[in-house]
Amino acid sequence: MSDYQASRTALGARLRELRVECGLTGKSLASRLGWPASKVSKIETGKQSPTGNDLRAWTDALHVPETMGELTGRLRSLETHYAAWRRQLAAGVRARQEAWQVTENAAGTVWNFESAVIPGLLQTAEYARHMFIRTTALHRTVQDIDAGVNARMQRQQALYTPGRMFHFMVWEPALRMLLCPRDVMAGQLDRLAGVFGMSTVHLAVVPLGAALTVVPTHGFWIFDEQLVMVETIGAELRLTDAAETGLCWSARSARTRPLIWSSRN
Repeated sequence: MSDYQASRTALGARLRELRVECGLTGKSLASRLGWPASKVSKIETGKQSPTGNDLRAWTDALHVPETMGELTGRLRSLETHYAAWRRQLAAGVRARQEAWQVTENAAGTVWNFESAVIPGLLQTAEYARHMFIRTTALHRTVQDIDAGVNARMQRQQALYTPGRMFHFMVWEPALRMLLCPRDVMAGQLDRLAGVFGMSTVHLAVVPLGAALTVVPTHGFWIFDEQLVMVETIGAELRLTDAAETGLCWSARSARTRPLIWSSRN
């Protein structure tokens, strides 16, 4: 069981304990809360994460407000591992880019694999603009597109910092997928060609015909082999458990050959 799932299961067990101590069945509590009984069951068994408002309603219904601090702390710990995009983007894409910059700046060596898009640190402003338009529309969040693009361009200054190293690996479909107009994609590919000669950047492309031992389903980042961040369509995962970070490290190594081309060739 992952650190994230173990934490969610433990939080659910604690909530069930509070309910039982108050002498209520799951159905009775659901009735008080105006929730489907299935929601109470899923939260207690660790199949669904409660929100802060869910915890407040739970403690109010059981008349145990004194436990709110403890439960909030447990939820905060849980959310350091799993953060839904809609929640992360609530303050806009600029805020999310600035948070990413803090994480990046704390690492000396960064590895990034992308299966469907150009890595953010290598995106042109126009390509980034189309990505943010799609993302904010999908998750129905604040559309501070210009501010987000500016923040992403600011992040890219890290590529020119002496002593740091960035390793990018891209699956070939990312170079062919039209998530933006053709002229924007042409400019983006030209930008990738400009990576050659940069001492701080290594870029490699894995061809469609390569025999892979791992299915390239999601993009992920590895920071100094200590923290892994995985991007799914619904959320971002932060993995720090050695077993989980080791899996991502193995996946990174499994995809390195054969390559279409590499900026080290």
